[in-house]
Amino acid sequence: MSPLEAQNDNINRAGKSAKTYADHEKLAKQYQNTAKEMLRKAEEQKKLLQHYEEKSYLYGRQAQDKQSHTSALLHKYERTAEEDIKLAAFHRQMASELAPRDHATPAEKRQERNHENNAKVESDPNEQI
Repeated sequence: MSPLEAQNDNINRAGKSAKTYADHEKLAKQYQNTAKEMLRKAEEQKKLLQHYEEKSYLYGRQAQDKQSHTSALLHKYERTAEEDIKLAAFHRQMASELAPRDHATPAEKRQERNHENNAKVESDPNEQI
C-alpha cells in the first residue's frame, strides 16, 4: 500500500467515526489537501507524458510502455482528486449542519442547561433537588 493510499484509508476510517462539527471540518480539510496533492501529481504526470510523446525516439521499445504507464497514473490521480473533492464537500456540508449545535458559547450552553433544570423543577414541584 502506498503512503497516499494509507493516508486515504486512515481518513476514510476517521470519516466513519466523525460526529462533531470539528471532526467533519478536519476531514474536509484533509480531503481538500489530499485533492490538491493529487492534482499536483497529475500535473507532473501530464508533463512527463508530453515528454514521452515528444521524445519517444529516446526510449526505443520502452516508449509505449512509459506512455501507457504515465497515462494510467495521470488518470488515477485525477480520479482520486475528484473523489476527494466530493468527499471534502460532503464533510463541509455535514459540518455546516452541525455548526449551530457545536458553536454555542459556554455561557449559552450553561443557560441551556439551567433552562433544562428549571423545566424539570417546574414539571414536578414535589420532587426535591
